[in-house]
Amino acid sequence: MATLAYPSLRSVVVSFLLHVLLAFSFSVWGRPATFLQDFKVVWSDSHIRQINGGTAIQLVLDQNSGCGFASKSQYLFGRVSMKIKLIPGDSAGTVTAFYMNSNTDSVRDELDFEFLGNRSGQPYTVQTNVYAHGKGDREQRVNLWFDPAADYHTYSILWNHHQVVFYVDLVPIRVYKNKEARGIPFPKFQPMGVYSTLWEADDWATRGGLEKIDWRKAPFYAYYKDFDIEGCPVPGPSTCASNPGNWWEGGAYQQLSPVEARSYRWVRMNHVIYDYCTDKKRYPVTPPECV
Repeated sequence: MATLAYPSLRSVVVSFLLHVLLAFSFSVWGRPATFLQDFKVVWSDSHIRQINGGTAIQLVLDQNSGCGFASKSQYLFGRVSMKIKLIPGDSAGTVTAFYMNSNTDSVRDELDFEFLGNRSGQPYTVQTNVYAHGKGDREQRVNLWFDPAADYHTYSILWNHHQVVFYVDLVPIRVYKNKEARGIPFPKFQPMGVYSTLWEADDWATRGGLEKIDWRKAPFYAYYKDFDIEGCPVPGPSTCASNPGNWWEGGAYQQLSPVEARSYRWVRMNHVIYDYCTDKKRYPVTPPECV
């Protein structure tokens, strides 16, 4: 009897595991992305060049145009990351952006990395911003502690029901906590696409617009590779985004780990050069999410 029962039990277990795997595969998108399969050019196809069989791309900015690309799908919660090598040398007046956007006008949600070009020899500055329910103007700026044009570095956005965390090489540089209980908007209802652009913004990007772009140095190049998106695709199963079993909703991702918290304090103490929370001229009353 035991010999006859064993294959039946095994088949039940195998069937169960297959159903779990299938359910997971249809609810959570998690394989490594490639440009050809998962992204599309949305601005100036002639200025985006695929290299290494589509596993990496080159973005080009010249006097004729900048360029941009976007994911083919939108996602509700998860983590997105890319390895980026920024414009070397004199990149003043340029902005290389990597961000998530709900693509809605009046109640936009958006999570921004914006890399602000510099004069040669100056630190590269990354600006982050958070839009929730149409309200933005939450800029923070960090001077990077390495040369981001010398090699690729990983930039990630973790987004769950509890917080949004911006990472540079696994070092958290910004945390935006969910404080809805205090009436502070948090992006959790609208799916967002993944975008990147390279463009001219010399009216504000470098030293508040004092440093202008030097077109004699053009064309300007930025490079991307190792696209990675793990999240709930929309359209997709309606239960995915609310599933507490998604790895990014786990207890380890609801707050910074002790190691991450130490790294975060180090960044805040040594590399933050602007924080809207402490800008009394702009905000005489401290914004409520900063308290």
